[in-house]
Amino acid sequence: MKKIEFVFRELLFQCLEKGNRRFTQLGLSKELGLSTSMISFALKPLKKMNAVEIRQRGFSVVEPRKVLYHWASVRNIEKDIVYSTRAEMPVVEIEKAMPDDIVYGAYSAYRIKFKDAPADYSEVYVYGDETLKKRFPEAKGPANIFVLKKDISMERYGKLATMAQAFVDLWNIKTWYASDYLKALEARINERILE
Repeated sequence: MKKIEFVFRELLFQCLEKGNRRFTQLGLSKELGLSTSMISFALKPLKKMNAVEIRQRGFSVVEPRKVLYHWASVRNIEKDIVYSTRAEMPVVEIEKAMPDDIVYGAYSAYRIKFKDAPADYSEVYVYGDETLKKRFPEAKGPANIFVLKKDISMERYGKLATMAQAFVDLWNIKTWYASDYLKALEARINERILE
């Protein structure tokens, strides 16, 4: 993931999961360990599309949905895959066999967070590193385990990808059932935006 995406993720996490829409560039810079110029760079396209309102002492996210769709459109999930393999196990068993230091993404994050599965799914997406090769060695056949590069700030959000992170990843996954999860997650996100 690009550093600019860390900014989008934090803004959306705060808006959707914490109910906070007001920020300062300096505060965000310190929170994420990024330069204020990087924060400013991330805000430029958001300001242009009227998703954020920049004031003298900070800025507010006025259209979280626009931030979400912008991030989804620039996200490149395939670039973040560090390892993929196949395990001849049901997805729930694959999820249970994951080590403690991973972060569940996409379908798994949705199912675990909301205790709901809008459709059956056959792949597990997690954020981790290549050490998962020991637990899930290379195997023939279509991959059903995808390990995405976990960035340093991801652990601060917990064991599940944020709602926005799950959304943008599902947006970029090319399976027919990803759209079922997107619709369900979008409905939950819309509820939070209206609160």
